[in-house]
Amino acid sequence: MAASAGPGRTGVWLIGARGSVATTAIAGCAAMSAGLHPPTGLVTETPPFSCIGLPTLSSLVFGGHDTMECPLPKRAEHLAAGGVLPHGLPTAVHAELAAADAEIRTGGPLPGDSRTDDELITAFAEEIRDFTHRHRLARVVVINVASTEPAVVPGAPAVGATGVGSASAGSSSDSGLGSRSSLGSDSGSGSGLRSGSGVGDAASASAGSAPTTPEPGPGSSASAPASAEPPPSSADRLPPSSLYAAAALRAGAPYVNFTPSTGLHHPALAALAAASGLPFAGRDGKTGQTLLRSVLGPMFAQRALAVRAWSGTNLLGGGDGAALADPAAAAAKNAGKERVLADTLGTVPEGEVHIDDVPALGDWKTAWDHIAFDGFLGTRMTLQTTWQGCDSALAAPLILDLARLLARAHEAGLDGPRPELAFYFKDPDPGASSALPDQHLALLAFADRLRETT
Repeated sequence: MAASAGPGRTGVWLIGARGSVATTAIAGCAAMSAGLHPPTGLVTETPPFSCIGLPTLSSLVFGGHDTMECPLPKRAEHLAAGGVLPHGLPTAVHAELAAADAEIRTGGPLPGDSRTDDELITAFAEEIRDFTHRHRLARVVVINVASTEPAVVPGAPAVGATGVGSASAGSSSDSGLGSRSSLGSDSGSGSGLRSGSGVGDAASASAGSAPTTPEPGPGSSASAPASAEPPPSSADRLPPSSLYAAAALRAGAPYVNFTPSTGLHHPALAALAAASGLPFAGRDGKTGQTLLRSVLGPMFAQRALAVRAWSGTNLLGGGDGAALADPAAAAAKNAGKERVLADTLGTVPEGEVHIDDVPALGDWKTAWDHIAFDGFLGTRMTLQTTWQGCDSALAAPLILDLARLLARAHEAGLDGPRPELAFYFKDPDPGASSALPDQHLALLAFADRLRETT
């Protein structure tokens, strides 16, 4: 992307950088910056967010981690063939896609990688810092758009596939996001999560591993304080999402978890996140079925209609469907959907959400809900909804919104969890309402707060 006329460019470091969501976000940002397409779906391009000091779309510079080998230009061609991107767009923004692809480093841990958690965190953080220094970025926002991991069970070893892969739908990907980690338990270095130099430091870092040979595929910042103590040793390894979250802290980068995976929610990272001086947000992007639930749930409650049962089905394909075919990953995904109903209705109705992998659907998803409720004098009624959409196209503008908002929050000196960004998440930070209208008002108030600091 070309440099803006503002105070500096902003980096967006994507975990799962060659996946459908990441590719769509990068291509879309390039298309909007060039005036090829309007900013449909970007809340930050609406009037309430003007003049609040957000980085411009043309000032965003992309990079990230992934284990996928399909380069972004080729990935974009696959998405255009599937109707996710407009025909001809991959050619029109080929240079921007190639530039972003050159900034993607090999993720992990891959099979056979013997590095300890601390060594992995150090390597990932150095690659983020190197990206920052080479491009002379004002700051970098790290956003997790990788595969959904199985939920972490306290005291149980983390399990899952290996590697950090590319995501679609803000929850899962075209390759696995593995879990083989424990913080510092094998390193013997005693370094734990001590932070490295921040984004604004002059010291350069290693460029990291170069991307592997491409093959076609399917479908100024304050660093974490150096005095931070490492979390206690554990027999378990951290899940990869937490390794990358820890690397963001160490690199002095604001962090967004757009997936249901553990990320910064791991107990081993709680104290470090609180002491980092960095803003962070999430988890699990709200793009479809849960977005609708966050509107309908308050409607039933406010109209005093008794919901007896709420059942749902998701039919989806691509990497998202493949990852969520794992019952443990699906359980992690469904937890946010159920929480929205519990919070907005005040009770948990009968029923559950079933997720079915339908590979033929690719990046497209059908979400169906059946709601049974009682009206006046016990009259029994139902509401059925059908949501058919492309998760990558729904998620990509949210990624750009969150990158810009969190970068601006960091510039304004805000830190810690940002419940004001609950509008974007199934599982927002503590203190946020689960009702979309309330979340939107909180987001608008946040925009006003940022405007006061310009």
